[in-house]
Parts: sequence; C-alpha cells; structure tokens
Amino acid sequence: MVGLKRRVLLGNEAIAWALLQEGATVLTSYPGTPASEILDTVIKLKAELQLRVHASWAINEKVAFEIALSNSWLGGRSAVMMKQVGLNVALDPLMSAAYTGVKGGFIVVAADDPGPYSSQTEQDSRLLALFAKIPVFDPSTPQEAMEMVGRAFELSERFRIPVMLRPTSWVCHARQGLQLRGIEAVEPSLSLGKDPYHWAAPPRQRFRLHRELNQKIGEMAEGDSFSTLGNPEAELAVVASGVPFAHLRDLMRSLGLEDRLAVFKVDRPFPLPRGLQGLLRRYRGVLLLEETYPVMELQLPFRDRVHGRLDGTIPSEGELTPEVVLRALRKLLGEGPLGEVPRPPEGSRPRLCPGCPHRAAFWAIKEALPGGIYPSDIGCYTLGLNLGAVDSFLCMGASISLAEGFYLSLKGSAGEVPPICATIGDSTFFHAGVPALIDAVHQRASFVLVIMDNGSTAMTGGQPTPASAEDGKKAVEMEEVVRGCGVEHLQVVDPYDVPRMVKAVKEAYRFTQLHGGPAVVISRRPCPLIAREPSRGVVRVTEECTGCMSCVEETECPALEEGEGRPLVLEDLCRGCGLCVYVCPMGALELEGG
Repeated sequence: MVGLKRRVLLGNEAIAWALLQEGATVLTSYPGTPASEILDTVIKLKAELQLRVHASWAINEKVAFEIALSNSWLGGRSAVMMKQVGLNVALDPLMSAAYTGVKGGFIVVAADDPGPYSSQTEQDSRLLALFAKIPVFDPSTPQEAMEMVGRAFELSERFRIPVMLRPTSWVCHARQGLQLRGIEAVEPSLSLGKDPYHWAAPPRQRFRLHRELNQKIGEMAEGDSFSTLGNPEAELAVVASGVPFAHLRDLMRSLGLEDRLAVFKVDRPFPLPRGLQGLLRRYRGVLLLEETYPVMELQLPFRDRVHGRLDGTIPSEGELTPEVVLRALRKLLGEGPLGEVPRPPEGSRPRLCPGCPHRAAFWAIKEALPGGIYPSDIGCYTLGLNLGAVDSFLCMGASISLAEGFYLSLKGSAGEVPPICATIGDSTFFHAGVPALIDAVHQRASFVLVIMDNGSTAMTGGQPTPASAEDGKKAVEMEEVVRGCGVEHLQVVDPYDVPRMVKAVKEAYRFTQLHGGPAVVISRRPCPLIAREPSRGVVRVTEECTGCMSCVEETECPALEEGEGRPLVLEDLCRGCGLCVYVCPMGALELEGG
C-alpha cells in the first residue's frame, strides 16, 4: 500500500491513480488524445508499485472495451479508456453491454475534445451515453475526476450497469495539487456464473433486459447528483456541468454576480435528476451551459424559459470558452458588456517534426505519382496535407476504403483513372486498415498503399503497436499481415533512401496497372523522437545556392528557415534526414556527417 501523499497531477494522471485506488484490476485502452496519458500512467504505476493488474494497449477501442468488460462480467472492477471518436469504434459493445449489464464495476472513460484541438470531430460522448442508456459523470476539474471514479464504480455495481466518465481536454490536461489515498493490492474472487439467458441472451430476452435497463435509469433519475450555488431565490438560473461550470464560477466571482443568479452544478448530466427539473420550473429564465451538445437541455420537459444551444444563445459548435459564457450571461441578464475576455492568439499551423520519415515518404509519393489522388488517414502523417500529399481523410482505416472507392468509381467513368496512392500509419493499419485491405484485394482495386511504419503510435506519445515485442508479448509482423490479406506485391523501404523510395512507389504503381489489385510499400523507419536516434549529420548550404527557397517551401521542415537571401539551417533541430538535399533544384545543399 502507498501511504497518503500530495502530488500535482495531470487530470489524466489523477484518473489513473483513482482507478487503481478504487481497485480496478483490468485496464485497457487504445491511444488517442486527450485520453492517452491515463493508461500510460497506469502502466507506470503498475511497474513502480508492482501491482498485480492487467494494463495493456489493445489493437483498437472495440477490442479494448470487450477485454475490460469480460473482467467485469467475472466480478472484477475494470476500466476502458479512449477519446471521443474511439467511442464510435466501441459503440457496438457499448450498446449491448448496457443491456447485459455487469457484475464488477465497469467504467468507460471517454475523453472529449471540444474545439476540436486534436480530433476530426468535437462530438459529445454524453449523447452516446444517453443513446446507450448508461449514466455519465462530467467532471470540471482533476479533483472532481478523481472523486467521480469512486462514485462511478459504486453506481455501476449498485445498478449492475456500465458507467461513463467524460472528461474533456481541459480536465485531462489541467494540473492540480491533489491529496492521494493509498493504492492497495486487490485480488477479487472471479467467476462468470452460468446464466446464458443473461450473458448470452437471445433477441427476445433482450426485450426483458431493455425493460430492466429502463427501470435502472428511472431509479437513478430519482437520486440527487447536483449542488446549488449562488442565490436560490434569484429570478434567473444557470445549470452547468463540466468545464463550463469552472468558467461560470470564475466569471461570477470576478463580476460579482453571486446574488443575481441561482446556479445548479450537475455532476451526472444523464440521467438528469428529476428533482432538479422540478426546481427549475420556478425561474423566469434558465441558461444551460454544457459541452458540446444539448444533452441536459434535451431532458428538460419545458422549453419556453430555457436558453442554450437549441435557441441559439449558445453556438451550436465550438467549446464554451469564458468569452462565450460571458456573452450568454449578458443575454440572460439583459445587460450590456460586463467586461471582455481576450481571445488567445492564433498559433502557427502544425508541421511534421524535423527528420520525420513521413516527410521523405510524402515527397517520394508526389515525385513518383504526380497528379495522383492521395487519400490518407488519422495520425501525425495527416500533416502531409501541408506538403500537398494528402487530399482526403475521414476516420481510422478509411484511407484504404476511400482509395478503393475512388478507383471503383473512376473505373466506371469515361475518363482515365489517375494514379491513386493511399497512406496509413502502422498503428492505424492494425487498428482498422486490415479489413479494408482485404476488401480492396477481393475487389481487385488498383491503387498503391504506403504504410508509414515508424514503430509506434507516435502522435499520441509513442505507445506500442502489435508489432512490438515487449513484456513477453509476441510481435505481429506487418509483412505477414499484409501478405495474409492477399497482397501480391510488397516492398519494404527506408524512406531516408529517397531515390529507392521513389522507385518503390513507381514499381508498385506499375504492378497495379499490369496485374490489378492493390500494391503495398512499407515505408519503415523509427520515429526519431520515440526511438531517440542520434542525428545523421547536419545540412550545409553551399555557394551554388540561388536563394530560391524551394527547400524551405517544399519540405516545410522546422529545421529550415528563410534567411537573408538563402535558407538558414537550424543545426540544433536538423536530424540529417537529407530530404532537402534531394529537393534542392540547384544541388546546393550537402549533408555533412551522414
């Protein structure tokens, strides 16, 4: 057992500590910002404290969910962690698990990204909790996230139901000083118990389970999961949850509004407590502050005095920043400006890191297949968009399906089919690309697939992929998987060897034209930040340089800047990948020490 201590933790670290503190013995995840640090921290604590828990990265969120759920069915406490779009991947088991229920406490941590800052959507996981009919907690601080873990486990076991904890980016990545209770070793007694009409219920029995689920939600709605602040006797009320409540609290203090508003802080937005619904009827106006969908607002049985997203008081998209909350308060109070909150300045667009092997791969693709169609996928390589080598992306694994769809559609049209080259990362390929590649082989869709294998899930912190052989796990060879999908043409190339990479892409395209079906090139080089590879040398600018800045513009490398009449190499950033040497039309760059 670890004694009482105080630490400053990230919200995600606080959630990880609380999960172990409350006795979770199986914890699974697939990496995705803003959720990644939760399992990272669990794995570190497991090693540091020598805990007997199972903590592992799964191939995707659906598999992670099902592994954790199985432990709960046996009677152990479990948790699965993912970002909001990862919950889409796990939606199938989530819906069914709500019907079957659980024995041991089961928490689904779905970290949302209002904004969005690192996602392709800013969807609200609370709405999926409502859709699945499972309760959801909405913390506003790391401290609350810790406390809600214990409450979620208790609620899960009391009603034998999965429970969602929905932190957002500002909770996940905020830091707070926290008093930590000890972590004790837990050895639950596990047994499934033969109950096929429950754990393996056929469709007609699911009707019974659905009725039981509705009864559970009805009972939970009778409880209190809100607190009252401000002046309950005021004429106007604000209902808030999550980070918007934190903004509201700060604004009320700074603007002296405590006596003018009744505030109801909701910890569990679904099911919304019926007692709260009754209290709100007495107010002349009610403002709803929640991110990012009107989940609480939709549960209120009256609309005439309610202001929020549905009547346009709150924008239908975007996070609730302090300035958005301030404008909504002004409208509710019928007043002019109460004080402006400045907007943060816009930052520069993100770029691939210096020495990123994907940069060289993208340049080779454009060189080999100019004028082609380039569908890509979800990962740091999506930044190939800046380099003109990404035309589309949708969701995990979709680059392959889109490439197949583009080919099949264009094949049936009157015009000539341009070259099609899809790109996908190694972790994303394992996650969702395999079924798509099998279908493309089956349909004989002719396109090039470049799998950008940097040996890790690099964008989210370098978590392992199924190709990793750590902690006694068996490494799954990507080449075997690709060949097992039925691919006939496969090459593995180091993208730093730019001429070889260009040749490999050309050969792959030639195969698709002669024989049909997809051809695969694995662009393999470790992420230099994750693998901590030493620099291969430094690029020097020679006297032949004409100052055209092609190297700066075409590579968008952070180690190259436009100087006075010639490019400036930032030696502390340059990793010596050498791509700019090939890009320079004058041959005016040299790699020293490579």
